[in-house]
Amino acid sequence: MMASMKPEQRQERLAEFVLGKGTATAQELAPMFGVSLMTIHRDLDELAARGVVRKFRGGVTAQPSGVFESNVAYRRKAMLTEKRAIVRVAARHVEPGMSLILDDATTTYHLIAHLERLRPLHVATNFLPAMRELATLRDVGLTGLGGTYDPLHDSFLGVMCVEAVELLRVDAAFVSTSALAGGFAYHQEERIVGVKRAMLEAADRRYLLLDHSKLGRRALHRLVPVSAFDLVIVDAGADEAALAELDRDNVRYEVAEL
Repeated sequence: MMASMKPEQRQERLAEFVLGKGTATAQELAPMFGVSLMTIHRDLDELAARGVVRKFRGGVTAQPSGVFESNVAYRRKAMLTEKRAIVRVAARHVEPGMSLILDDATTTYHLIAHLERLRPLHVATNFLPAMRELATLRDVGLTGLGGTYDPLHDSFLGVMCVEAVELLRVDAAFVSTSALAGGFAYHQEERIVGVKRAMLEAADRRYLLLDHSKLGRRALHRLVPVSAFDLVIVDAGADEAALAELDRDNVRYEVAEL
């Protein structure tokens, strides 16, 4: 039945499988989908060209590296328990009447579930799924930060987005990023760094929300020193060495219990 699928259908099923598993090899995928290795490599090339996965010798992965960010579909499924714990703590720092800015991180997206009980609020974001969710909330004003739509992140980026952010002044920014080590926060993509920096500049208070998998890692671009944040919120999966590093850097942090 798999072998009789049209290429587009097979590629969709392939994407679902790899995004769910994280990493797979061509050798395991070819018999699973009833096609030759040559065919499966062509399918994986197409998925890689669309930014759904990254190819490596013999297979593909949806997981991030120091140079490549994961596809948003993978990130929205990863570390859900940790992300929900982190935003429960983050919500304690939101009060009715505040203005907020949220980046296009899948961690900060989960904060929206707590905002209706804290209304009235005004929230600005460049993340399309967050815009859709916020638009349904009563007494929560929404500013959509436009720019060039990027399907890999399901968000708006680029110069126009940065300029839209620079027109704002908000009470608090809640952002996440890909890596934190050695006193700096990092991200793989320069265009993401530009938008996040603008968001931090636009806020009176700055909160960094990070699951433990991002601690002790570096990526291609420095975002800002960790000292730029008023508070870092991590989940209880963070190991003692990572927390000790934050202590050495005099970073104020809270640990979210799972």
